[in-house]
Amino acid sequence: MSPISQETQESADVNAAIDAELQLLDPAVRTSRPLAARLLDPEFVEVGASGRRWTYEEMLAALPELDGGGGEGDAGGPRFKPSGMRGVVLAPGIVHLTYETVFGGRRARRSSLWRRRDGETEWRMYYHQATPVPDGG
Repeated sequence: MSPISQETQESADVNAAIDAELQLLDPAVRTSRPLAARLLDPEFVEVGASGRRWTYEEMLAALPELDGGGGEGDAGGPRFKPSGMRGVVLAPGIVHLTYETVFGGRRARRSSLWRRRDGETEWRMYYHQATPVPDGG
């Protein structure tokens, strides 16, 4: 059995982080604390588009009611529309994703750091930041 090339491993890591990011944008995941908790690192921090800083516990408590959660458990509600998602491996076990979303006519540029700790198989979001894009930007 031949070892996986570094390029192949990095591509697999980026794809795994993209898949996990897309799961977090899904209203069915956003309204489920157990599903969201599986995707967020216990040391998770977010700086939202509003400028508010969120911790792991704050995010899990608020996520079902935030934009894209569908509100009141309605997984058929509005969704974030991501585009241009790209990723790069910064170091073994660390992937940086960048992309844009549109939600309710508002655009935001987004940046996420995904981490896979030694001995773990799952990727978890360690850090996320959203920056609003002004009209015409």
